[in-house]
Amino acid sequence: MISDAIAFEHVTFAYEGAPVLDDVTFALPEGEFCLLVGPTGAGKSTLLKAVNGLVPRFTGGDMRGRITVAGRDVRGATPADLAEVVGYVGQDPLAGFVTDEVELELAYTAEQLGVAPAAMRKRVTEIVDLLGLADVRGRALAQLSSGQRQRVAIGAALVAGPTALVLDEPTSALDPTAADEVLSALHRLVHDLGITVLLAEHRLERVVQYADSALLLNDGKVTAGPLGEILARSPVAPPVVGLGRLAGWPGPPVTIREARRHAAPLRERLAERAETVAPGTDNPRPPQAGPPLLEARGVTVDYPGVRAVAGIDLVAARGERIALMGRNGSGKSSLLWALQGTGRRSGGAVAVGGADPAARRPGERRTLAGLVPAEAGDLLYAETVAAECAGADEDGRAPKGACAKILDDLVDDVDPRAHPRDLSEGQRLALALAVTLTAAPPLLLLDEPTRGLDYPGKAALAARLKALAGAGHCVVVSTHDVEFCAEFASRVIVLSDGEVVADGPARQITAASPMFAPQVEKILPGWSTVAEVAAALESGDG
Repeated sequence: MISDAIAFEHVTFAYEGAPVLDDVTFALPEGEFCLLVGPTGAGKSTLLKAVNGLVPRFTGGDMRGRITVAGRDVRGATPADLAEVVGYVGQDPLAGFVTDEVELELAYTAEQLGVAPAAMRKRVTEIVDLLGLADVRGRALAQLSSGQRQRVAIGAALVAGPTALVLDEPTSALDPTAADEVLSALHRLVHDLGITVLLAEHRLERVVQYADSALLLNDGKVTAGPLGEILARSPVAPPVVGLGRLAGWPGPPVTIREARRHAAPLRERLAERAETVAPGTDNPRPPQAGPPLLEARGVTVDYPGVRAVAGIDLVAARGERIALMGRNGSGKSSLLWALQGTGRRSGGAVAVGGADPAARRPGERRTLAGLVPAEAGDLLYAETVAAECAGADEDGRAPKGACAKILDDLVDDVDPRAHPRDLSEGQRLALALAVTLTAAPPLLLLDEPTRGLDYPGKAALAARLKALAGAGHCVVVSTHDVEFCAEFASRVIVLSDGEVVADGPARQITAASPMFAPQVEKILPGWSTVAEVAAALESGDG
């Protein structure tokens, strides 16, 4: 008989007020790859941290019910006590590392558990081989790519030999190729070692092909079941599921392979409408009228021993919506900071509206180019939303209440008395964006803004950025999120090793790349989003 690796029995948990987890009961068997889905702010991270006792031991709050891992009761045990049965990998691998080198990091847990040196070397070598880390075994963690760091974090959790592994958005900071490498490694752990994997991820299109089952967390309640059944009823689902719902395909299918088997009749219907409803008309690249807003010539960024940006030329106009794409370490973030003027620039010239932001004081610089970093909270320092907005008004020399009005236009129901750190990911991003926009910069730069956002949140962000571009801003977004790119971008620039390797209309660039093509494009060539397909079908039926 297969035993349960992770089991929740009538678990209720609340920080204060309404419960985050409300009478949750489910069981995951050994060797299961289970996907935890739910809207932003539903409590997925709380549920994952409860598995190894981080919640409530380090968070506070009131918990009732029983949680067991491999038959061991979590209540009363510390995370260290549970390390031999459950490994936990958080959203930021760097935050969890305790050493500077790959091999030392992998050995650290075994040392803490008192494993004999010979057994430790054997265990570390097995983990290195299993996760494909042999080439970086002796390297410093700071020299690794994001995907390599994520695999080291998984390896460090595995050294103790747990029966279960829980991961919180392990691919959120990864490019599509690195994400596949990490998920493939997890898939091998499930099938080769029988480890149970419980994983939360917002970019479901990356994960569904690997998962066996799913848990849906919504309004504190958990529903467990087969992957297709759960995604069919979930308020958040990948585009392939939305396309299946629209087309009435049975299931609906959850993978590209399944969807393509149903797609031929729909392709024929869309072909009949292609002459009257051209795909992609909502994402045109605006005509180059008048002088360009942004002119960057020969921009170079050097760090010790590394050339991150290698002589890039970039010209952009008002109204453009540009997505910067490329693998981790390709130079996207370095380029954004160089354009904004705060970051390092080793050579070249940048002009925004004829002025170089780097030559201006910080207050003046914000009126030329505004940048929202990958961690939006890094821009927020005040104790309340209201104080943050008031500070933005003062720094941007804007009328009193200007930032608060922009925030109201971006998102609903943000309590001005709330601490910015207590906001949801979407609300915090909206606040950082409002703070940036208060200075009215014509060039708006965003670095990986969709981390932590579910599909409705990303669609809302794409709509807001489109509106800003329509109002005369030039919006440049660095992103690994191909589905967001399909919703947002009119132009895509692909970087590799600090150089531009592709630059053109979004549909042309993404459709030509298996790495960057959205799910709908892979099923229905020539179409990028479910909304495009729905509009075409509605037009034809009308």
